[in-house]
Amino acid sequence: MGAPILAAAECADDRVQRLYLRLPEDPLAGPESDTPAHTMSGFAVAPALRDTLAHLLLYRETLAPGQSLVERVLPDGAVRLTVHLGERPHAEVIGPWPAPALVTLQGAMHGLTATLQPGAAAALLGVPAHHLTGRVLALDDLWGTAGRDLAERVALARGDAARAALLQALLRARRGARAAPPAVAAAARAIAAGAGARPLRALADELGLGERRLQQLFREHVGLSPRTAARLARLQALLRALRRPQPLPWAELAPAHGYYDQAHLANEFRALCGLSPGAFAGRSVSRSSKTAG
Repeated sequence: MGAPILAAAECADDRVQRLYLRLPEDPLAGPESDTPAHTMSGFAVAPALRDTLAHLLLYRETLAPGQSLVERVLPDGAVRLTVHLGERPHAEVIGPWPAPALVTLQGAMHGLTATLQPGAAAALLGVPAHHLTGRVLALDDLWGTAGRDLAERVALARGDAARAALLQALLRARRGARAAPPAVAAAARAIAAGAGARPLRALADELGLGERRLQQLFREHVGLSPRTAARLARLQALLRALRRPQPLPWAELAPAHGYYDQAHLANEFRALCGLSPGAFAGRSVSRSSKTAG
């Protein structure tokens, strides 16, 4: 069955039993996540789709009858298309979220999730990305009967590898002519590479755009403002730093990652993760055997 996504304020922290975090370089969940590793597997993205899909993940987990979990999913600003498999196959689109999402897990869960590249949403889904921001929509709402047909065809394929290959083929065939201007992907890469520290005006000038035009393009093709994307990139850089064997104290991490001071870091951490830095560090398993490297 599907997993409803709740606004963070709708669920108290003491009900949240799992943490899910994935940085772009992580093959599956990040080492901080409590999600059981055996419930997930990844599939390579076909070369012809690498400008559209960033990641393809399969999940399969069954909770005991009457059991439910609430999973805190930390935001990365991506748009995702998920095909829920099982008795009633269906597909949904999860828009970019600028805040943590709380997902209620229960019953049998099996499906494929395709993470879209920044700027690919409009070309693939046929609507401006800002129509998806902070929302979960049935693919039927965007594609009509084609959305239902996609889910049913993927579910009928024999085996997960065949399902992943078919999903990619169907998505490739659906790509429209509404491709984002190259400047969108270039700006997204620059923001990520600079950990959100690059001034927006300087970035727009480098791309030959006005600052307002860059904001408009991000709204249409990414679904977030460049400044929100920069906040998420800065958070990801901080999360990478916390994975080091001996991370710096918070007071030193703050200026090293573009925060005015420790209080600014703490406020941003709470806004984007729904947890205080100390609570996150307490939950993290980044120094467990799951840590790579």
